[in-house]
This record gives sequence, structure tokens and C-alpha cells, in this order.
Amino acid sequence: MDRLSERMRHSYRIAGHCIRIEGIVLATAVKQIDGFAPFGTDTDETPLATFTIAGTSVPPMTKVLYQTQEDEVENTFGRYSEGYLLTLRQEDDLLCMWTREGSDVVYFQGALTVRLLRFALWIAYGIVVASYGTVAIHTSAIQYRGKAVLFLGESGTGKSTHTRLWREHIPGAELLNDDSPIVRIVEGIPTVFGSPWSGKTPCYKNEQYPLAGCVRLSQAPYNRIERLDTLQAYGALHPSCPPDFAYDDRLYDCISHAIGQVLETVPVYHLACLPDAEAVRMSCRRVCL
Repeated sequence: MDRLSERMRHSYRIAGHCIRIEGIVLATAVKQIDGFAPFGTDTDETPLATFTIAGTSVPPMTKVLYQTQEDEVENTFGRYSEGYLLTLRQEDDLLCMWTREGSDVVYFQGALTVRLLRFALWIAYGIVVASYGTVAIHTSAIQYRGKAVLFLGESGTGKSTHTRLWREHIPGAELLNDDSPIVRIVEGIPTVFGSPWSGKTPCYKNEQYPLAGCVRLSQAPYNRIERLDTLQAYGALHPSCPPDFAYDDRLYDCISHAIGQVLETVPVYHLACLPDAEAVRMSCRRVCL
């Protein structure tokens, strides 16, 4: 590879998957996003996917699958005639991302602002790794004694508070990721990876640990933990997977298959709890000891 080509290509390894960022404009924009630097890699291997700026116009969306508006950002995910298309709009800024189904190239076009690009990269990554037993899960992840524990729940249920209490009251417990760790099935073993996406908490660790258990949290005036059966466990995990993908048959099947492989070996619990030390000791005893 000549020096010009080397400057134009930048690669990141996320959950073991190599993603190449091609083109100086996109590569420079990605470098401005907190969290990606720890995942940079110097490799000549063939990437799983290449992300690049499009040289053609944005294809028209033919079917809207999912649409939200949050914090002044309008997110529309759907399909065009050959694959998947995402549009993100914030005031006058518009960023589009699309990829042909089955292709290893993902195209970007528009405003490469940090906020819009970070989310577009998350969706793009999720699409290209879906068929490889890999899914990002909206959760807070702790690593303890060489294993990971995922804490799930709707926004406001106390995931970050619970993991903070783990770090305060369980010696050796450390935060792995506070928003979107990656779960990948590695040789049949559900494994949790840190990622460049960690919400409002800057925790970007390029580390991986086997998954010991998942705990769905709910607030209560008492502390009680119980193991969920398979159907309940599926219902606890699935809402924390990317909602944009839930309305597409292929992506939904990929996520469901990954969850099924997790549930074959990993216990899932429901913890109704107070935000106190006894709650974290209870969950630690049940999941890790």
C-alpha cells in the first residue's frame, strides 16, 4: 500500500470485526468522535466492511421501518430498492447512510457532525455484523472476576446507578461500557465486548469477557431477585436490542438467533430493587458467586 493510500484508509476492530474507513474526509470525521481511538488497528487483513463517502446520489427510501424524534434529531430507518437506508436530520443538517443488502460497502453522504455520524456508524455497524452472531445491546456492563454482567432496563430504571453501586461496594468490579456493549457468540460462547458507543459516560474499553448473566432492573421499595424462564428471558433481552432493526425480517431473525444462543447457556434474572448496597450484593451473589 503506498503512502497516499495509507493516509486514505483507517481501520477499527470492534468486537473482533475489522471495519475500514475509506477516504480522508470520513476518516477525519470519525477521529473526532470520542471512543473510536482505542479500537484503531494497523492491519492488512480484508475488512468485514468498508465505510466510505458516496459518489452517487442518495437512493429514494421505498419503505419506512422505524422512525423517532429525540433531542431534536429525526431518525428514519427503512429500505430502498436494494437494501437499507438511514436518514438523520437535526435542524439544517442531514446525514444519510445506506448499504445494499449483502454488500460489504456502506455509504455515507451529508453532514458529518459528531452527533449524527456517531449514531449512523452504530446503525451501519449493526447491519454489517448482524449475520455474524453479533448485536449491540442497550445496557450497562460490568466486568468482575474475568466475566461480564449486563444490566438491562428502560431509560430511568437505574442501570448506571446500579453499576456505580457495584463499583463502590464490590471490590474488583469495573465498568466495561455504560450504553452499548457488543454481544458476540464466539465459538459458541456469548462474549461481551466494549465498544466506541457508551452514551453519556465516556467508557471506551477495547476488552472482552465471557457473559456470566443478564439482569433486568426495575425500581421497587424492596430488593428481590429471581431467575426468568426462557420466554421471560427473551422478553427481557429483546427490547434492549436496536429498535430500528425490529421491523425487518432479516435483521430481526439475526437478532433473535443471537439471543437464542445467549439463552442456551446464560441465565437471565429480574431484580426489583432499591438503589442501595444490599441490592448489588444480592445480584452479585446470585450471578457471579
